[in-house]
Amino acid sequence: MRTVIPDINRSGIWQARLAPYLQRADEPLSLVVEGKLTRMVGLTLEAVGCQANIGGRCLISSTAGDPIEAEVVGFHGDKLYLMPIGDLRGLGPDARVVPAHKVCEVPVGEQLLGRVLDGAGHPLDGRGPLNAERRVPLTGRPINPLARDPIREPLDVGVGAINALLSVGRGQRMGLFAGSGVGKSVLLGMMTRYTNADVIVVGLIGERGREVKEFVQNILGGEGMQRAVVVATPADNSPLMRMHGAMLATSIAEHFRDQGKHVLLLMDSLTRFAQAQREIALAIGEPPATKGYPPSVFAKLPQLVERAGNGDRGGGSITAFYTVLTEGDDQNDPIADAARAILDGHVVLSRELAEAGHYPAIDIEASISRVMVEIVAPEHEQAARRFKQIYSTYRQNRDLISVGAYQAGSDPRIDEAIAMYPQLTEFLQQHMSERVAWPDSLAGLAAALGAAEQQ
Repeated sequence: MRTVIPDINRSGIWQARLAPYLQRADEPLSLVVEGKLTRMVGLTLEAVGCQANIGGRCLISSTAGDPIEAEVVGFHGDKLYLMPIGDLRGLGPDARVVPAHKVCEVPVGEQLLGRVLDGAGHPLDGRGPLNAERRVPLTGRPINPLARDPIREPLDVGVGAINALLSVGRGQRMGLFAGSGVGKSVLLGMMTRYTNADVIVVGLIGERGREVKEFVQNILGGEGMQRAVVVATPADNSPLMRMHGAMLATSIAEHFRDQGKHVLLLMDSLTRFAQAQREIALAIGEPPATKGYPPSVFAKLPQLVERAGNGDRGGGSITAFYTVLTEGDDQNDPIADAARAILDGHVVLSRELAEAGHYPAIDIEASISRVMVEIVAPEHEQAARRFKQIYSTYRQNRDLISVGAYQAGSDPRIDEAIAMYPQLTEFLQQHMSERVAWPDSLAGLAAALGAAEQQ
């Protein structure tokens, strides 16, 4: 029987079949270098036998099922220091460590509006996948400071004391400084509801998990969530996820700003972000420098805060409010002191005022807006200065007045402060369900000064 051999040069059938294999043969071999897990102390993992860059991701085999993802946070010699993204259950000695050769990217886009995310950009609200239109690096991009639009337009935050006496400009970065339990979250919620912005991005970083649902349902509500994105990384998350939550909220705000929109970024709290970086830095052996805080903490704070603000000329803006927890009501706490230096102003909440039922408990004497002079009319600035002078005069002499040691007529300034103080304190107070618009704030300031002067 005769065997027929096909003519492959004529038919081309075999060339078509062999083409994929010939193409693969020409490609260089991609070898995957694996390492192994050698040590685990706390949340810090040590691996040897593989290489990866800072910020890169590695996959660690686990007996619990899917591999655990970790990020490279440091190295020493042939050792890599990793910090896990999620749960550590199932890890064991000599577990396989495989570099993923990718950096962290986060979803952004209109599809995020109305959603609640975790620090990795995964939805927490049970409403299905995000289907985001694009992904961007978690670290953002630096803006040339000379290309930024200056702050020239006032922003109505709906709080009379802030509008009139601590005026906020669109694109400004403000801090809310307070100890625990004096109303900073309530004040933040008031500004969330009442501020005029195209998009609201809320970062709940390292706070109680109970507050996440309360903030979404009670403060934002259904109407507010339509233009809001919430990023929640509660206190039980790993320090790396808490840091990523703050950076993710900022990346989302940057995306909408680059589209020309005016964004309100609310972060509660900046202190928890700093504490998460402290945990990571101490775990990999960085020495503490200032009251237990390593130097890298004070380098990370401005890197995060400087991403907010106005964009390129003619673009959008990010007006940011960061809460700063002052431990023990110490305004010279290292994080509070560092935050004051890099922010465009600060609102200090007083425990003494809160305990007296004075809400919002804003300490006007200790608070300041560094751009107020640039954005308000001269007569407004003069009225605010006069208000502060009179209010401060009374507060400085309050003890003498309270015990009856002050003789009426001894000092005209003190006499004036005593007469005007009730109207001034009434102006500073506002119920959490009440909105005081910008024109009403200025009218209330003029009325408080004018009514008292007529007495």
